[in-house]
Amino acid sequence: MLIQKSPPDHLRFDLNVIAQWIDPFSKVLDLGCGEGELLYSLKKYKQAVCSGIEKNEAKAAKCIEKGLSVIQGDINVEIIDYKDDAFDYVVLSQTLQQVYEPSTLLQSLLRIGKKAVVSFPNFSHWQARYQLLTKGKAPVTSELPYEWYNTPNIRVITMKDFRAYSKKVGFHILKESAIHTGHGKGRVVKVLPDLLATYGIFLIGKSK
Repeated sequence: MLIQKSPPDHLRFDLNVIAQWIDPFSKVLDLGCGEGELLYSLKKYKQAVCSGIEKNEAKAAKCIEKGLSVIQGDINVEIIDYKDDAFDYVVLSQTLQQVYEPSTLLQSLLRIGKKAVVSFPNFSHWQARYQLLTKGKAPVTSELPYEWYNTPNIRVITMKDFRAYSKKVGFHILKESAIHTGHGKGRVVKVLPDLLATYGIFLIGKSK
C-alpha cells in the first residue's frame, strides 16, 4: 500500500501544503474542490476517503471522471445534511473570500469536521498595499486578478484579520502557513509573512 508523507511535486503548491497536513486514511471533504486535484492526490497517495462539493458542473464532471465522489451544488446548501463530525478534515481552499456568510460557513465546517483547513488570498500583501497607496484604486494582482466590477470576491481578508476573528469567536488555530506563489512556483514565507505572503493557509479546530 502506497503512503507518501508528501504528495508529488505536480500538485499546486498551496494544495501540496494542505495535503501534508492531512493524515493518511482520513475522511476528507473538499468544498469548492474544482477538478479534484487535491482529492485525487489524497486518495491515491494517502489512502484518504475523499468527498467533494463543486458548484461548476463541468468541473464536478471532471472529478467524477477521476473516480471521485463529488456532488455538484452549492456548498452552503449541501453541507447542511452532513452529520456532526462526519469528516476528519473539511477543506475550504481559496473560497472564503467569495462566501456571503463566512461566519456561518466556518461554523458549519467545524460542526461536520473534526478539523478544517481554510486558505485565502492575503490582501495585506505588499503589492496590494502599494497599489492602494500609489494609485488609490482597488488592487489587481495575480492572486486578485479581477477589476472591482467583475470580481467574484465579495470581501477582502488578511491573515491578521483571520487570526483576530479566530480569537473573537473562539476556534483554535492549530497550524498556519504563509506562502508566496507565482510563475508556477511557491515557497513558505517565514519572514514578514503578513507583508510578503500571497496566501494564508490555516488549520483550525473546535474551541475546547
